[in-house]
Amino acid sequence: MKKIKFNLLALLTLAALVLSGCGGADKMKELAEGTDLKLTPNPLEVHGDMVKGTISATFPAKYFNKKALLKVTPVLVYEGGELELEPKMLQGEDVQDNHQVISYDAGGSVNHDIEFEYKDQMLKSDLELRFVIIHKEKEIPFDEPHKIGVGVIATSKLVDLTPKAIMLKDKFQRIIPKNQEAQINYVVNRSNVRRSELTKDDIKTLQDFIGETAEDERQEFKGVEISAYASPEGPQSFNEQLSKARGKSAENWLSGVFKKSKIEKESEDFVSVETTAEDWAGFQKLVQESDIQDKELILRVLSMHSDPDVREKEIRNMSKVFLVLQEKILPELRRSKMVANVELIGYSDDELLEMVENNDIDDLNVEEMLYAASICEDNDTKLSIYTKAADVHKDMRAYNNKGYINLNNDNLAEAKKAFNAASSIDPNNAAVKNNLGCIAMHEGDIDKAQSLFVEASNAGPEVKYNLGGIAIVKNQYPAAVEYLAGTDSFNQGLAMLLTNKNDAAKNTFQKVDEAKAYYGLAIVGARIGDEQMVLNNLRTAIGKDASLKNRALKDMEFRNYLQNEAFKAIVQ
Repeated sequence: MKKIKFNLLALLTLAALVLSGCGGADKMKELAEGTDLKLTPNPLEVHGDMVKGTISATFPAKYFNKKALLKVTPVLVYEGGELELEPKMLQGEDVQDNHQVISYDAGGSVNHDIEFEYKDQMLKSDLELRFVIIHKEKEIPFDEPHKIGVGVIATSKLVDLTPKAIMLKDKFQRIIPKNQEAQINYVVNRSNVRRSELTKDDIKTLQDFIGETAEDERQEFKGVEISAYASPEGPQSFNEQLSKARGKSAENWLSGVFKKSKIEKESEDFVSVETTAEDWAGFQKLVQESDIQDKELILRVLSMHSDPDVREKEIRNMSKVFLVLQEKILPELRRSKMVANVELIGYSDDELLEMVENNDIDDLNVEEMLYAASICEDNDTKLSIYTKAADVHKDMRAYNNKGYINLNNDNLAEAKKAFNAASSIDPNNAAVKNNLGCIAMHEGDIDKAQSLFVEASNAGPEVKYNLGGIAIVKNQYPAAVEYLAGTDSFNQGLAMLLTNKNDAAKNTFQKVDEAKAYYGLAIVGARIGDEQMVLNNLRTAIGKDASLKNRALKDMEFRNYLQNEAFKAIVQ
């Protein structure tokens, strides 16, 4: 009997020794009432490529062993793996180390920031805390981890990163105005056309111009404008009659040219005649351009007197000056100036399309080729024409537009080659810089793309759209709102959503008939607690893009609807 008592006593003593060896540290495995563990935000959110959050913990009094350490390791558990984050070490007040101390008598609080790079698999995930007590070189893990957060909201990852390239326009004009000028000069106080005047080069050129126009079915003669003048000398009434007579003589000469070229006047104003009795404006211009010694004095007289009679009198009073004017200036003012106007009629759309169909475009000029490509509906045909224009004319726009079509056809290598060829011709062209930025964006080089887009800032609205997408990627949501303003695009609505402008996001998404826009409306509905808005728009979104069904199942934007039967019927 005594032996039994001894053994029982020994057993109790051994148990006491074991407990004293742990110092009661294993009791920490049960979190005491009053312990508070919190994750902010919960669910976590990804911005850019990074997820950030803060874990806060409050431990009550009488919990933390004075001689123990507590290692708290946040672990994100997701489909296909887990990510162990930086642990937080806490210590009792008697531990000689450099970790944050939690008082045994008073308890304490601690914050721990976490950060990690996002992967798509993390959309559906759990953040759990794994505790390990360290006491006298022994590690005592908790039996179970403590779940603190659910999922990662990745709404910013919905951004559409398809950049917008720029097509360069042609300068094709179907109707091109042309004109040719000539001038008949007269002797003083006369209006007859001298034979010597008709042998001048400009008169011969005008005659040839009119004749060639008559023979070319693609040129339409529109008429001639005659401006007849008298020099500013002599009586005003006489000069009025003289300028009219000079206009009439020029018109009569033109009638003979028309008859020879078999051109019929189509209307009364086919030849218009305007007369100027005293050409003071022409006088002032010729004096200004001359090397006459006293020209400043003459110009001063003109500026001081507006009455033509006074002007003439004052200038005649400068006898030496007037003699020079009679020799060098006044003869040039006794004239009829003729301007023949013609319209060159280019190919019609039907003619160009027929030439394209017959592969007969080699003789087209570059503007005609570029325009012909623009009116073709088939992208392969467009591409062949731009290729031809690039090969034949070495035109920067042709290379650029060739790249544009290849980019739209997802032929990135050929698009890049074409854009680089365009850039070699015009390195500073803003549209080409934008398009090279599109290539960089497709290749995943966001920083290079952004740099090129900034350099192309004056190329058009496409550049701002592209910069808006990058701003979303880089967690610069207010900048994205500014860049995307007025685009009425999904990305604009997303930028509004990411800046918590729910009403503005809703208004923008409603203008966009795309699957992701309806998905965005469902998110707005979830945020404002409108169940029908969630269900109706999610149903439409998945109807347009079935891949959104799987996302919605995992999307914590809809965490309050995961058990909703109508919601489950849509996404399962």
